[in-house]
Amino acid sequence: MGAAFFYHLTQRPLEVTLPILLEKARGAGWTVLVRGTEAARMDWLDQKLWLGREEDFLPHGQAGGPHDALQPILLTAAADNPNGAECIMGVDGAEITAEEVNASDRVCILFDGHDPEAMDRARQQWKALTDAGCAAQYWSEETGNWVKKRDTADA
Repeated sequence: MGAAFFYHLTQRPLEVTLPILLEKARGAGWTVLVRGTEAARMDWLDQKLWLGREEDFLPHGQAGGPHDALQPILLTAAADNPNGAECIMGVDGAEITAEEVNASDRVCILFDGHDPEAMDRARQQWKALTDAGCAAQYWSEETGNWVKKRDTADA
């Protein structure tokens, strides 16, 4: 049974934070699904992941290709999990279900702390997932370092 980790982005944007979390997830040996809400945004993230330093390259692909099931990191705007990811990362308010949290090793929900709509959506997701009995942690980088601010295991 997994847990949902909420990442409140205030110091670094998604395109900086996401590769760091992807590297950690891959270091744990997990396949990863990055789920967004719009195909164009997934195209944008795909481009950002290709632009990093060669030694930091994260092997990935976009959903819809013939080898989706083999991708170590798959970007999608769909609700499925074609690569059987153990770690799901939701961006831009993408839907994450309690069933997915419980079936995954980790779910990460990244949200922009400068966007009131993104903050409201993250609060709704926190409530829905914790009300369904999912373990959850809330992490903030407001001080420049990631600090765990809330953990349902401590309640």
